[in-house]
Amino acid sequence: MIRTFISEDTDAVIAIWRSASELAHAFLPAEFMHEAERLTREIYLPQAETWVYERNGVILGFIGLIDDYIGGLFVDPAHHGEGIGRALVDKAVAEKGSLAVEVFVDNAIGRRFYAAYGFQGENQVTDPHSGFPLLQLTYEPRG
Repeated sequence: MIRTFISEDTDAVIAIWRSASELAHAFLPAEFMHEAERLTREIYLPQAETWVYERNGVILGFIGLIDDYIGGLFVDPAHHGEGIGRALVDKAVAEKGSLAVEVFVDNAIGRRFYAAYGFQGENQVTDPHSGFPLLQLTYEPRG
């Protein structure tokens, strides 16, 4: 089930963010990740339109949107490959239509997911916070 994030979900969502980030963003420095976790908890989650994917009362993933921009999509690594990320993006497409996202060039997991979903783009920019390159991608629903 996909439902709207509530503040009581914060600890579970941050735990998923941390484990998924450790896997997909292992190239980022630890001090950057500590600050990113703080910002996610204190600023990004409260400001974003966030939905969680819940199964049997357990949150397994979440997506945070700012308008039509995916600020974050994270799934518990123990549940990768189960269609949770796709279901969350499907929900975002149903709500917003076209979507945009920036994914770290070195994030092979994220890049593979977005390419398989149908996101496209080759423009690279530098993340102003980490200094690492980002790939800007967009998705346009068909028909």
